[in-house]
Order: sequence, then C-alpha cells, then structure tokens
Amino acid sequence: MLDIKFIRQNPDLVRENIKKKFQDEKLSLVDEVLALDENYRGKLQQLEANRAEMNKTSKEIGGFVARGEKEKAESAKTQVAALKKSIPELEEEVRNLDAALCKIMLTIPQIIADDVPLGKDDSENVEVARFGNFTNTVPPSEIPYHVELMESFKGIDLDSARKTSGAGFYYLKGDIARLHSAILSYARDFMIDRGFEYYVPPIMIRSSVVSGVMSFAEMDNMMYKIEGEDLFLIGTSEHSMIGKFMDEIVPEEELPLALTSYSPCFRKEIGAHGIEERGVYRIHQFEKQEMVVICKPEDSLAWFEKLWKTTVDFFLSLDVPVRALECCSGDLADLKVKSVDVEAWSPRLEKFFEVGSCTTMGDAQARRLKIRVRGGDTGEKYLAHTLNNTVVAPPRMLIYFLENNLCADGSVSIPEPLRGYMGGKDKVFP
Repeated sequence: MLDIKFIRQNPDLVRENIKKKFQDEKLSLVDEVLALDENYRGKLQQLEANRAEMNKTSKEIGGFVARGEKEKAESAKTQVAALKKSIPELEEEVRNLDAALCKIMLTIPQIIADDVPLGKDDSENVEVARFGNFTNTVPPSEIPYHVELMESFKGIDLDSARKTSGAGFYYLKGDIARLHSAILSYARDFMIDRGFEYYVPPIMIRSSVVSGVMSFAEMDNMMYKIEGEDLFLIGTSEHSMIGKFMDEIVPEEELPLALTSYSPCFRKEIGAHGIEERGVYRIHQFEKQEMVVICKPEDSLAWFEKLWKTTVDFFLSLDVPVRALECCSGDLADLKVKSVDVEAWSPRLEKFFEVGSCTTMGDAQARRLKIRVRGGDTGEKYLAHTLNNTVVAPPRMLIYFLENNLCADGSVSIPEPLRGYMGGKDKVFP
C-alpha cells in the first residue's frame, strides 16, 4: 500500500497513521520493515557486486592465459568458481527477503486523509448532512417489517430459499421482483446519463486481482473461493473493474475513466453482524450498480465528493431520504484513504441504515496492481488514483424504498423515474 521509500523517509508519520487507526499491534511492523529493507538492499548490493566481479574476472582469464600467466589464470578461475557458487545462494536470500518484506508491507495501512475524523469504530463515524423529506404519512407503528411487507405483495419466498440454499438467500417474485429489476435498470441509465461508461464485468476473478483490490482481512471475511481453481466470486464489481487495468499504462489524456458496472455480488459476511435469518438486509447474494473512477492524483478528492453526492441524488430521485456519514479512522479498511457511507432512512425504525459506501483508495490499489499513468508532455509514469462507490444494491435498498413509498391503503407509490420500467404504473397494490 505504501512505497518503501516513503516508509524509509517517514517512519514516524507511518507510525502515527497506525495509531490514528487504533492498530497499535502493527507499530512494530515499521521497524521490521526497515530492518528487512536494509538487509534486502545489502544482499542485493552484494549480489550485483558478485555478478559484476565474476564477469570482470572471467574476461581477465583469457588475457592471463594469452600472456602465459598460468598462476593468475588459475587464481582467477578459482575466484570465478567461488563467485558463481555464491550467486544462487544470494539470489535465494534476496527472493526470501523480498517476499518477507512484501508480506509485511501489505499489512501496513494506507495513509489516511488529514481530515478523516478520529475514532475506534463505526460508532464514532460523523454525520456530514441529511437530504430529503423525512415526513412520512404512515405512522411508524403501522409500517410492517420489510419481509411482511414484501409477503403482502406475494413478492418474497425465504422458506424455499433456505431449503435450496440456506440462510442468506431469497426468491423475489411478482411486483417486488419487478421493482428490484426496475431500480437496477434505472440506476444503469441514471449513471449513463451522467457520462459514465457502462460495463457488465466478469463475476469471478483471480487471486492476483483479489489481493490487489482489498486487504487480507476483507478477503477472509468476504470472498467465496472456487474450489480447485484460482478464482473467487466477486463481492462487488469494483474488484473486476479495477482489475481490468492491472499492469497497464494509461495515457494521461484518457483520464479520468468514469465507469459504471452492473453485477451480481457474493459475500460470506463473516463477522459481528452475521447473516439475517429472516430478512434481506445482510445476505450472501445481491445485485449492484457500481461506479469506479481512475484519475490523476490531484483530481481524486474532487471525484470523491462528486461520487457520494451522485448516490444521494439517486436516492432522492426515488423519494428515499438519506444522510452522508464520514467514516472515522478506525472504521477504514487498510487500503482506504477516505470514505463516506450513504445511509437511508427507515421510517419504521426511525433510524438510518447503510445502503452504499464511497471510497478513495489513493494509489493503494494502483500500486498493488501496477496501474500507471503516462504523463502528457514529459512521458513520466506515475501511479493512478482509484475510487469506487455504490449507486444502489438491491434487495437491501428495497427495504427503505418500500417503507418510504408506502401509502395508507397498503399500496406502494412508484416515483416518476421508475414508472417507465414498471409498465407505466404509478402504484403497486398487495
């Protein structure tokens, strides 16, 4: 995530950043990295010196022989043999030191933005702003739990899904299934209309991509591994979309790359929250419209603001009130520089719940995946910055869509932008 030169020159800043993220157990890693780096560079220097000396001495042998200097020739041959023997041993040491160094480097967190609020976990995230109309004509006590609401429309079957697949899966049907698809189709067109290029990416990626786009802790908690193959099911299409550019040099004049992608997503959801037995808030399978940007470093924070506000605009267009919540230092995964969660309002519980997350990764993903930019005039190469953000991820989003658009007669109002995707309907009825 960090350049080794940066750690050499700024070890105190790296330690301070680790403290800001409340990961004090990682403080010793800075000294380990510096020691390994010094050892690695020393062995590499010795290896290069031995190679150079071997080549130089090998060339001298012919001259010694031509001049009849047999003792010098034999001495040189002995020296070359010793140097030749030392090289594979040094190469092995260099490889092992490099691997050990890289392994630790991957666990030292990215430097977070200066304005990230300090906090230990998501309970200390900071509200940025609220958006939309929070007045609902249906009293909270009369809004059913979302599964009951969906069942009133004959729109969900969890029992069959548990039978075929287990907890964390669902069947959607009828108008609820149609709403699910309508929202995704609208999200696709919403993003295209804002100038984003549309993609449908692969839903399986290799381990080299997984390790490039996320931290090891996220990987263990999220990703499903395909048995017997070097493939993982994606947890979000961001993984495929960023991976598309690995090992590439992007001409500066092509930036920014503003992309939007649809995919099914799969997550183990291991951790404190767990899988819901009866509900679609935290599940193993869902669908998502995502946005991804690859840009110049100086443009990444401006894009960050634009991206999370785009999600706010999308939800407001569907009459779902939201708020933006700045993630505190302890709630940021190791690759993240800065993150804002968009949370939707639940009138039933009179609380907010996460429906999307916007993140700038700085150059962390680009460094891991070797995504570089070639400067226009100078031709100089530098690392790109990458950002990602959720447009919408149903069926979770349906919970708050249904609650906020529920009418007193039990019907659900269809906002104008969705009507064309719902056969012209302005309401659906149980």
